[in-house]
Amino acid sequence: MQIRKATMNDLPNILAIYAYARKYMKEHGNSDQWRDSYPPVSLTTQDIQSDCLYVCIIQIEEDEQIGGVFYFHREEDPDYQTIDGSWLNDRPYAVVHRVATAPGTKGVATFCLNWAYEQFPNIKIDTHDDNIPMQHLLVKLGFTCCGHTTLQNGDIRLIYQKAD
Repeated sequence: MQIRKATMNDLPNILAIYAYARKYMKEHGNSDQWRDSYPPVSLTTQDIQSDCLYVCIIQIEEDEQIGGVFYFHREEDPDYQTIDGSWLNDRPYAVVHRVATAPGTKGVATFCLNWAYEQFPNIKIDTHDDNIPMQHLLVKLGFTCCGHTTLQNGDIRLIYQKAD
């Protein structure tokens, strides 16, 4: 597996992965996190154009395919300024958002999150209370649950951090 920045040529595959992720979440008790249209094409396009969207390339037989997608950037996330809980530290951090994997893939999300941590070893991420698979993955990879945050749109999310 390898990680590279997404390009506009990747957009159709990324949108298909996001559609699969929405379906998967609904089928596994998490129908509210991404609802029917998140992330919208406009946000995905903006993520690509800002060089913050990454894809995980996997090898299937002799073909390379996109096995996963995620947003990664060193930034101060306004949704993380006021939280119900406490962060592990107040040092600069990178965020990971919109992690999704293609159908039939194994280990892609783990690879993506580990790659992000190697790039910047102070990562913050959030997920829905109903996203049990992501919560389990984050704990397995050494992330600590730090409480809850209320997003700018009013939704509540669990927040996690992993720091060196």
